[in-house]
Amino acid sequence: MANSQSLAPQTVSSKDPKVAAQAASDMRNIVRRKLTGYVGFANLPNQWHRKSVRKGFNFNVMVVGESGLGKSTLVNTLFNTSLYPPKERKPPSLDISKTVSIQSISADIEENGVRLRLTVVDTPGFGDFINNDESWDPIVKNIEQRFDAYLDAENKVNRMNIVDNRIHAVVFFIQPTGHSLKPLDVEVMKKLHTKVNLIPVIAKSDTLTDEEISAFKHRILADINHHRIQIFEGPRYEMDDEETVAENAEIMSKVPFAVVGANAEVTTRDGRKVRGRRYPWGVIEVDNEEHCDFVKLRQMLIRTHMEELKENTNNFLYENYRSEKLAAMGVQQDSSVFKEVNPAVKQEEERSLHEAKLQKMEMEMKMVFQQKVLEKESKLRQSEEELYARHREMKEQLDRQRQELEEKKTRIETGRPIEEKGKRKGFSLR
Repeated sequence: MANSQSLAPQTVSSKDPKVAAQAASDMRNIVRRKLTGYVGFANLPNQWHRKSVRKGFNFNVMVVGESGLGKSTLVNTLFNTSLYPPKERKPPSLDISKTVSIQSISADIEENGVRLRLTVVDTPGFGDFINNDESWDPIVKNIEQRFDAYLDAENKVNRMNIVDNRIHAVVFFIQPTGHSLKPLDVEVMKKLHTKVNLIPVIAKSDTLTDEEISAFKHRILADINHHRIQIFEGPRYEMDDEETVAENAEIMSKVPFAVVGANAEVTTRDGRKVRGRRYPWGVIEVDNEEHCDFVKLRQMLIRTHMEELKENTNNFLYENYRSEKLAAMGVQQDSSVFKEVNPAVKQEEERSLHEAKLQKMEMEMKMVFQQKVLEKESKLRQSEEELYARHREMKEQLDRQRQELEEKKTRIETGRPIEEKGKRKGFSLR
């Protein structure tokens, strides 16, 4: 009966039409938090999935490294496609360009109905000169030009179809020397790490033994930490399960990735056909995690962290560049219109304010509690004193009565008359 009464339509009865209209409006604006049936907002992830699949994805990656380190082969191996055609051998007499050039190749890749617009930016000529001073300028300028193009598209009146050509990741190829980072590598990484997600890899790691690779990784990480170079690390979320946390930790433990690229299939001694390279002493399998870290690199770039790479580029790297660019142009933020805030900083401020509010409420509650305790103790002491005074008064009265009774008893026993109180002594005139 209670439920039927609560669900019955409510009526407004008032002679004043303004009051009745206001009451009716208030009743319509009531937010009922109890769901009376299935709504279906749990299907939002499915809607986002359908929208994303229909719209497609895009991913822009840049490969930086010296010639001959297998950049093109590794890209073809990563995406299992012939994005780069076989390169022709150039004769020694041919003049070589004196500057680093930027080449961009795009391709549409589809897998299980999901379309990916892949753009690979290559940097041929990097590190190939005797004097490599400022050879990184074309690379940095290309990254900044892509940021500028995106910023210009955002400032236009029509922003419906903005093409994202920003670099989402830079795969930096390190020559397998086995010693440490070269000064050129350190300088380029210092120029790039604030603008892109930097992912270092050891190229052609099959030229080193397992012990040499392990020692080489330790030296590279030591150089990176010494020069305070930021490399991409997978984000950690509170809702991640143990399996996801362990998977991310295993991926990050392989940085820098020791990789081997190969597109051709070879046959192993046990008759298996695998992607790899054949040597007189055996076969290097590209997709075997015991042979190289190619699987972990592919897992980070494509399977697990592609969206994180894009989000970090948009929310952190691009925002920092945009703020510096606008500040250099003299653009100031008008706080009276809106205020740009970092969600993480805003959340931390709200948490601090909430904790301060809770602490203040706790102090006030403690003060009120102490005041109540003091008042109660004062009342108890006052009641105790009143009881003690009454007790003493009653005891004194009982002592007087007992004394009077003792005196009466003594007079009766001795035969003396008992004098009544209030009777006057002396002679009578009658």
